[in-house]
Amino acid sequence: MAPQRFHEQFEQIQRSMRDVPLAMGPDDSAEFIYEKGYVLVRDGEDARVVEDTVRAHFTAEPDLVQDRVRRASPQTNRSGITRIQVGDPGEGDRAGDRPVAHALRALRESEGRAGRRLVSRNHLVSIAVNSCPGDEPAPVALADGLNPAQAEGTYDAESAIGVLVVDTGLMRDFRSSPLLAHTDGDAQIKECDDDGVLQQYVGHGTFIAGLVAAVAPNTGITVRNSLNDAGAILESEFGEKLFEAVDAGGWPDILSLSAGTSNGRTDGLLGIEAFMRELRDQRTLLVAAAGNNGSATPFWPAAYADLPDYQDVVLSVGALRGDGEFGACFSNHGPWVKVYAPGERLTGVLTGFDAPMPYIYQHSTYDTCRYGFGYACTCVSPRHTGVLSEQGGSTKPDQVMFEGLAHWSGTSFATPLVAGLIASHMSAQQESDPRVARYKMLAANSGYAEVRGAHVAALRPGTWRPVPVLPPAPRS
Repeated sequence: MAPQRFHEQFEQIQRSMRDVPLAMGPDDSAEFIYEKGYVLVRDGEDARVVEDTVRAHFTAEPDLVQDRVRRASPQTNRSGITRIQVGDPGEGDRAGDRPVAHALRALRESEGRAGRRLVSRNHLVSIAVNSCPGDEPAPVALADGLNPAQAEGTYDAESAIGVLVVDTGLMRDFRSSPLLAHTDGDAQIKECDDDGVLQQYVGHGTFIAGLVAAVAPNTGITVRNSLNDAGAILESEFGEKLFEAVDAGGWPDILSLSAGTSNGRTDGLLGIEAFMRELRDQRTLLVAAAGNNGSATPFWPAAYADLPDYQDVVLSVGALRGDGEFGACFSNHGPWVKVYAPGERLTGVLTGFDAPMPYIYQHSTYDTCRYGFGYACTCVSPRHTGVLSEQGGSTKPDQVMFEGLAHWSGTSFATPLVAGLIASHMSAQQESDPRVARYKMLAANSGYAEVRGAHVAALRPGTWRPVPVLPPAPRS
């Protein structure tokens, strides 16, 4: 995504994160977002080495203040990491953070001797990836039906496959949707702001649960609201939230996750290192979204699927465009993405069905000149309002009626389709190990698609209907 468009949503994600000072990196490239003024280290001896090395480096630099270098979080916790403050997070702008950059530089020699990473930025892990919500849900009439449609099958509590969705939570009336009869979990914390405007990524967790249920009727689905700040969380908190999610209901058969971040590295995220090690020792399969940057850069935790120790543990999922023949151009790609599934213009459950839900609604969609979709873009520089009625000269948001269903696009939604297909395979084949089921299903799969010239494995649910790919709208 172009940096100028990135800036337009930066302030919104900043507000949603309770005004935690954030910066873009690296070098204002908008590849990822991180917390200003702090770095992450493993607790214990690594933390002592980092703290002492950074303090000595800052003492030798006249423009840096070594007195600010201090522990900023408990020295021990289940995630095994500690935040160390290295500068004033209020200084400078969002284009970067000199103290953090110098702290990373100070540890290069020590990391070289140790042969491993000792320090990291505190990245923002997010559904929105780089804080621009390229696509928001659009209302769909009930008569249009689900896409994918609900597969045949019955629910059996004794044999149901457990699917945990770590996301934004559930809409308050989700129980009125028959599709979600076997779904439970946390409520969305706040659906609308004080002006009644639908909050960014509200309904995301509900939508994902509905996709799993549609593809795999014999599933017990739990949705956690771990990503309640506009679908985002700091890396320093992410591991703890993942542990909390599995502690609450036990390790599931499948964990569906549609958030992540790039970090410019090929060895994963420091903040979830402890969780990933414990996951490796369980039987749970992590099905993770590859991200929506249209980039080949590894996106974590999905890219763990390409690391030798985690190839059996993680399945990374990219998105196909509406016709299912090619990769969606927003989808991240590369050899670390192991399978693709439909992810453009799916139709799923956003709210319950008791009564139409009116929302004041600010809508944003992907840029037509980049993605080739036939609908108007409202996410353009020099500003971002996301107001569909803007074309008529008004800046007032639309009030729209959700009757229960919505269109939505992203690798976020290709991911639960794959999670559901694996669950369905487990039920049909009476396979108790989700990791084994994943390999057997992919081995039996004959579906392929083309992604940037490469032939890749593609899974298309039997009840999914391709939708036309429209030519780009004329540029104004």
